[in-house]
Amino acid sequence: MNTFRKYIFPGLYGLTTYLSIRLLLDTVTGMKFWERPFYLNGWEFSLSFLSGYLLLAIHHRLYRYFDEHWSNEDNYRKRMLKELAIVSLATLIFQNVTLMPWAALTDDGLQWYDVADINLIPLLYSLIYYGVSRTNYFLQAYVSNKVKLQEVMNDQLQAELKFLKSQLHPHFIFNALNTIYFQMDEDVSAAKKSVEQFSELLRYQLYDQQQTVSIRHEIQYLHSFINLQKVRASDKLVLNVQFDAELYDQEVYPLLLFPLVENAFKYVGGEYWINITATLEENTIHFIVENAIPKITMPTRAGGIGLENLKRRLQLLYPGKHTFDISKTERTFKAALSIQPAPVAYQTVTTEEDEDQMRHHR
Repeated sequence: MNTFRKYIFPGLYGLTTYLSIRLLLDTVTGMKFWERPFYLNGWEFSLSFLSGYLLLAIHHRLYRYFDEHWSNEDNYRKRMLKELAIVSLATLIFQNVTLMPWAALTDDGLQWYDVADINLIPLLYSLIYYGVSRTNYFLQAYVSNKVKLQEVMNDQLQAELKFLKSQLHPHFIFNALNTIYFQMDEDVSAAKKSVEQFSELLRYQLYDQQQTVSIRHEIQYLHSFINLQKVRASDKLVLNVQFDAELYDQEVYPLLLFPLVENAFKYVGGEYWINITATLEENTIHFIVENAIPKITMPTRAGGIGLENLKRRLQLLYPGKHTFDISKTERTFKAALSIQPAPVAYQTVTTEEDEDQMRHHR
């Protein structure tokens, strides 16, 4: 294909241009070019064959100039108009320098229709060739730019997601270490157990590099967090946790449920109860966390940075496939999250270790 385009097509291009001119001239004058002397037709065929190579070589030399000097041109429409003007001018000059003198020296000399045909027909073919060849170039450039733009946007989104996820760590680590610190004075055995729970949380946050995770692991993570928070919580805290077993093999992005539970423990008060439920209905995960709050007269922020980060992560990870509602009354705060997870490409395998961990957390 490259051999044809490089070595054969330019000659055919020149011959096609010549035959088109010859056809129109013979139609106007009534001449039959095959009745002309053989040497004269041979010279014109040879000249037109060679002119095809020369004209297309000029085309590609101009294309290289355009690409080298106008590659940063943002306005593609303006660039194409400038290229068309230069290509048209170069074609007209070339035809008038090569074919026009030959027409003046043969047959009945140079007539007005010779001038018109020798300028217009090659110009038409030249513009068609420009359109086909450069359209492919601009299409490839457009696709390449779109790919690069998408890569930049993906990099920005990944950086933002990593930043939002990292903002969970310092606040949580401080609270956990503070809990263990106070336990050390009262019950060393309990403190050791809290350290074990804390290490499980850190292991999940620091070493799990999967794009998505089984919600089974999310629930295990939440159980470890809840057990750690029970140590800090008042004895009068009434905690109701219900997780639907049908959820376990669903795939979600990690640490989306955690901010809701963390927020509930952070702001619980008043009647001192927390309800946490997770269910699966029609391939949609519903996660609801509701907690009692103190009866206060001054307005307070609903949630803070944790829930704001969660909203942004949901927008990036589940655009159009989630709902996140926050409602607040005088004595309660409720956060309801619904997610439509992507189809699972494989079935999660339940290992004995997973089962042991789930029984342990229950």
